[in-house]
Amino acid sequence: MTAAPQAIGRDIIVIGASAGGVQALCDVVEVLPPGLPAAVLVVLHLSPHGRSVLPSILARSSCLPAMHPSDGEKLQPGRIYVAPPDRHLALDDGRVRLTRNASENGHRPAIDVLFRSAARAYGSRVVGVVLTGNLDDGTAGLAAIKLCGGVAVVQDPREADYPAMPENAIANVDVDHVLPVAEIGPLLDRLLREPRSAAPVDCEPQIEEEPDAMGTASKDTGEFVDEIGEVEEVQL
Repeated sequence: MTAAPQAIGRDIIVIGASAGGVQALCDVVEVLPPGLPAAVLVVLHLSPHGRSVLPSILARSSCLPAMHPSDGEKLQPGRIYVAPPDRHLALDDGRVRLTRNASENGHRPAIDVLFRSAARAYGSRVVGVVLTGNLDDGTAGLAAIKLCGGVAVVQDPREADYPAMPENAIANVDVDHVLPVAEIGPLLDRLLREPRSAAPVDCEPQIEEEPDAMGTASKDTGEFVDEIGEVEEVQL
């Protein structure tokens, strides 16, 4: 029997968080090493009316630069790309895409949009991470990452400030790693260097297409994060 072909490492990390997520995100990125051979993309549920300062917070916690990307910006390793308020963050052909497509799970940006697009574009090169938050955004996207051969990581709900998002992911996805948030950063560093299967996985037809409609297609939940230092001038 011929062994499956191998490829070295993974180079796309996608992270989703909601309520309680600022500190959890800082705990993850603060241990990522300089010269990280992967791009890190972050979605945190935000009020659409505020000005997010999350990139500056993450940049202070990490040795990696963090930023709100421009639409069409070329993806580069060793950087943290943060979804801006009222824009979905997605990946397409090596570039970052920002859209105002329909909200999902009551949110724009939505975690599932980023996760699905990463799975579709990068397959087994992706590591998906679900952190603290309410409801279940991120669960369907994490399932897509697993379907395409990627790795699923979830914060241990017993230590999450808001356990519902991690609990939903664990209940509905064959998660590879459930860890305290302090252990997720070191795990990501290791996963980038582990061999992965290079066997092609034709998962794209099974992943839901991104919605074309503009504006809000589903009722907003009102569960926007407004922790100090995360969003300024919030107007709910």
